[in-house]
Amino acid sequence: MDKPIDAAFGHRQTRVPYGRLRGMPAPDVAALLIELERSDPDAVDDATTAVEWLTGGEPLETITQLDVCEFLWYTLPLKVGGDHTAVAGALGLLFTLGGMDRYAALCHAPTTARILRTYAKDGEEAGAAAYHVALDATGVLPPDTPALQWSSIMGPEEHGAHVACSAALELAIVSGELRPGSPAWKEHREALTHRWLTAARAELGGDNWLHRVHGERLNRWVLGRGAARRELAQPFEVRLHAPIPVPGGDVLAPLAWLLDRARAGGLPLTREQRLARAVVSEAAQALGSPPDLDTLVDVAVNGLQALKRARRRLEITPEGLGLLSDHGLLWEAATAGLLSQGAPDLELAAGEAALLLLAEGGAFTADGLRAEVAAVIGADEWPATPSRDITGALTRLSRRLDAFGMRVTDDGLTRLTDIGRSAALTALRTHALRPRQYVSLS
Repeated sequence: MDKPIDAAFGHRQTRVPYGRLRGMPAPDVAALLIELERSDPDAVDDATTAVEWLTGGEPLETITQLDVCEFLWYTLPLKVGGDHTAVAGALGLLFTLGGMDRYAALCHAPTTARILRTYAKDGEEAGAAAYHVALDATGVLPPDTPALQWSSIMGPEEHGAHVACSAALELAIVSGELRPGSPAWKEHREALTHRWLTAARAELGGDNWLHRVHGERLNRWVLGRGAARRELAQPFEVRLHAPIPVPGGDVLAPLAWLLDRARAGGLPLTREQRLARAVVSEAAQALGSPPDLDTLVDVAVNGLQALKRARRRLEITPEGLGLLSDHGLLWEAATAGLLSQGAPDLELAAGEAALLLLAEGGAFTADGLRAEVAAVIGADEWPATPSRDITGALTRLSRRLDAFGMRVTDDGLTRLTDIGRSAALTALRTHALRPRQYVSLS
């Protein structure tokens, strides 16, 4: 089950204070509790409990709508004892006394009552599902953008970026710039989030949040598993911070041809689900040499979701059409596939170590590369890994590289071409910058 995005963090940073949203200072919590005790003494204990959970001892002005929603719809039903409806109502009274009417309305809203009933009646999974739907509908949850997919396990920089974007979305809604539920509002929300992630920020010394998040993820990646692997990855932390330029040339011509040929009417398959012999001959004539079509099909179907099998034909997907129309996207997707995220951990670790070694321009025999990879990954995490398992992982990586003509072999020594090194760096960067997610055990 998914958790609240910022559940692991008690600190708050880069908030838009509530007073800024209302044009006045936020109220003092202690004074509000004293006033509530005078007007409704039965509610003060519940209000105290709620505000302590909600603020973590920080000033009330630090909270945002996202904080209030996550407290009411996740923390309260799962972590706070007592009568949840009464606690939500008492918090609403406190907000009303402080003039925080929007947040008070959330406490008394039918949505809150419905979610609390769902937890109580149908359990945690159903309640959490209702919470996520309601949270998305508020408009204050920063969406994924093409430049950044949010993690469910965030470091401090990413958490700071997330709460800053959420507060900015809240401000856009209050000002009328963003209207949840209106036509194309989700596209507008994504565009606003991207703009705030990439804009230079004075409080960050002229840097932007996207660079901060990337830097944090790269650092986390470098400091990952094992001393030998950390030593190998360390020089790449700075090298991978900026995007790797997309090389020119037609290195992806075989893949582009395959997608284009599928777009023109589909690719016939044999009973064994392999490309028909006529297609293989056609590819050899069009490309000048017989490419490894089996590997290209595997990449296109399982890695890129650019082709799909429909009985005895391969058909292009909407994703494939998008990749075919944009060389940069095709390059990014194809290189990311060198380290398939759906592969077993050992295969990912072996492929990553091999690309780190090869990206430096080194040349290796097959046995030499296997031994180097085993030395990098074996000592700390897989000390008893059979050599055949590493061999299998490296064979699959080599087939992908060969399918794109990204490596050459001379006198038994294999090295990457210049384009192959660019592809390796791009694959490593994509892998390092991936979001961290909770692993489902179901």
